[in-house]
Amino acid sequence: MASIETLTLEVADTTAAHHFYTAFAPDVQVRLRASEAPTTGFRGFALALTLPRPADVDALAGAALEAGATVLKPASKSFWGYGAVVQAPDGTIWKLATSAKRDPGPATGRIDDIVLLLGVADVSATKRFYVDRGLAVARSFGSKYVEFATPSSPFKVALYGRRALAKDVGVPIDGSGSHRLVIGGPGGPFTDLDGFAWEAAVPAPTA
Repeated sequence: MASIETLTLEVADTTAAHHFYTAFAPDVQVRLRASEAPTTGFRGFALALTLPRPADVDALAGAALEAGATVLKPASKSFWGYGAVVQAPDGTIWKLATSAKRDPGPATGRIDDIVLLLGVADVSATKRFYVDRGLAVARSFGSKYVEFATPSSPFKVALYGRRALAKDVGVPIDGSGSHRLVIGGPGGPFTDLDGFAWEAAVPAPTA
């Protein structure tokens, strides 16, 4: 299991979710699956889009809001760059960020990386869990942050403490029920220490 092949969001209304993601970020190939599994509050994860410049953050945040998202953190500068956080109508949290603080030109329309941020109870224990299943560590900052190397995957994955991730995206830490997320990879099916479900990845259906 050295890669993440698919990310599936479980949503109450697949038609509405499809309309949102087509308007927001059509190049982000998340899958959608109908689910009525109970879920409340913070679901323990966020999806981050790493972008080339601030104009790209503004453009994607604007597209998300126009399509029905809500703002959790408005676009602003920080010591690390420029970013915003929005929440899709289906409840998924999206972090839009760039390390650049100035625009050398207009928005590029490019997405550099798609990162799955998992908020976990014990970063060190979850790190060991995934290393034992074949993921290699790319960067690690003790018990605070771990990023795995997934060079052949369309998605990256990183671990934060649950409280730290909730604070980073601007929501209360409390939440219960389903994560409403299924991760696809060659090593599935299994469930990790924090209840995130993995399944065997299957090719997307052809038109």
